[in-house]
Amino acid sequence: MCLGCFSQFHLRNELFADGAGNFSGLASPTRRGFMAGAAAAATAAATVGSTRSAFAADGGADTIFINGTVIPMPGVAPVSALAIGGGKVLAAGSQSALAGLKTKNTKIVDLDGRTLLPGLVDPHNHVILSSIYLELLNDIGYTNYPTRAKLIDAMRGFASRTPPGQWLNFSNFDNLLQGGDLSRQELDTVSTQHPMFVWYTNGHDACLNSKALEMGNVPENIGEIPGGGYYGRGPDGKLNGLIYEMPLILKYVGMCLPKITPQIAIKAVREFTRAVSAVGNTFVHEPGTVRAEWLEPYAKLSNGLPCRVSCSIIYEDRKGLAPYMKMGFGAKAVQFPNSMLTVYGIKIVGDGSDQTETGAQTVPYMNTTSKGSPNYDAAQLKQMVADVKAMGMPVQIHCNGDYAQDIALDAIEAAYGSSTALGINRIEHSTMARADQVQRMKKLNVQPSFLMNHVRLYGAAYRDEIFGPERAMNADPTGWCVKNGLPFTLHTDSPCSPLGPLNLVETAVTRRCIIDNSIIGKDQAITVDQALRAVTIDAARQCGMGDRIGSLEKGKEADITILEDNPYKVDPDTISKIKVSETWVAGQKKFG
Repeated sequence: MCLGCFSQFHLRNELFADGAGNFSGLASPTRRGFMAGAAAAATAAATVGSTRSAFAADGGADTIFINGTVIPMPGVAPVSALAIGGGKVLAAGSQSALAGLKTKNTKIVDLDGRTLLPGLVDPHNHVILSSIYLELLNDIGYTNYPTRAKLIDAMRGFASRTPPGQWLNFSNFDNLLQGGDLSRQELDTVSTQHPMFVWYTNGHDACLNSKALEMGNVPENIGEIPGGGYYGRGPDGKLNGLIYEMPLILKYVGMCLPKITPQIAIKAVREFTRAVSAVGNTFVHEPGTVRAEWLEPYAKLSNGLPCRVSCSIIYEDRKGLAPYMKMGFGAKAVQFPNSMLTVYGIKIVGDGSDQTETGAQTVPYMNTTSKGSPNYDAAQLKQMVADVKAMGMPVQIHCNGDYAQDIALDAIEAAYGSSTALGINRIEHSTMARADQVQRMKKLNVQPSFLMNHVRLYGAAYRDEIFGPERAMNADPTGWCVKNGLPFTLHTDSPCSPLGPLNLVETAVTRRCIIDNSIIGKDQAITVDQALRAVTIDAARQCGMGDRIGSLEKGKEADITILEDNPYKVDPDTISKIKVSETWVAGQKKFG
């Protein structure tokens, strides 16, 4: 699971209708076209800006929630009622204490024993990328088809419904969970009449059938591709249908997918954010896969979405922020005017994926001599981080392997020291962080964000195939963070892992791998309270929004998630099964 390669997807102009992805000029006709499409779509949508709702006419509450468990912030004693008005929190306390805020116009919401929390935050979720990726390709991931037989049957079903000669496009195939690598021979059993493209969930690999290789005019003796990427070969030395790395993968993406238009993007984002809201998220941050030139149209579109959206810009696109620098980027997220979009930080992709053994490690992967490799050497990364510092912004560095984290922390220390004056610097994923690196992060005030679905889905594979038992037990080391007093967050990295903050909380507490029901590193397990902080207040702070969301304190935004059960009281192994009842953003119900 890694977006190291997917991050190039959104920067490829040829994938967009009329080059609409081009950011070479902010006044380009294609940009205006995208903005016009987004503006038209947003016109019909209800505006949900945090300042749009007025207080009740006489100064009382717009809404009071009663008869439930209200958790103002993890670690704070629960209360039984919450009052909101003007899109803000007015007070949390007992029903009697809030009675004075009730007016004839106040709406009373009976929680009927449900649990009300601050709105749940996903600090690393690729909203636009996920939207387009899942809109244009058929999802054949593990969640939908957990066995190889079901997977192949499903693909044959798609083939039977598709006219011969048309492409069959699939996404989210997981070689670790769905029976190993695919091959052209296996895909040929699905169809020889359709060219087939199957993109792995890790983003680095894909598989083609013989018809697709034919469409690509690939000679049997083809070598490495100029610009990067190569074709796989079987034991017989012949092409086996596998293709590797983004430059080559994008060749086939451009052949098999329709051009991305504003209309496709708008429809996809709306549908995806509805799914985000349904699992309990009221805020999602997209690191590095929003183009700078998309910010204005995205801001317009955001008012019609059921959750707040946020993003950082990829390092390679940082110059696209030039027209917006006067907005004052830095320690706090910048909100685009009259919108629900905020911007915070610059993203750098430091290495690859542990699942494909391309994360940069100090110790070889299990049963190999390979340690993976970073995307940039230490000197290059230091210069890149210094460039981000010079922009007056915090940096977010994707690092799965511990070697990548070594050079990332060196670069952050050289540029920022331990200062957080420009915001919180983050290590994204931080999968194989060592104990000494956690201590160093604490010293430098750098915070990790963990993809806890690594443990949930890949814990057994880490133990048995990739790292071995000793190293796997300390993957995503939240326990070390708690021991060192280092704040951290939990994220999904969609589309590379399933949506759902409660999945993350459950796994952080239990350390259970759902593939074989084993416990992976029980010493790294944390409490429900600590896990909920990682998807509320600490996640808000990592996105530059700690003063506005993440807790239900007076004056903060009335972003709320209501659950049917109390995660503190259920069996920890059932936290992910708790039903999300409602979500509210800026005092308005968005789901439920």
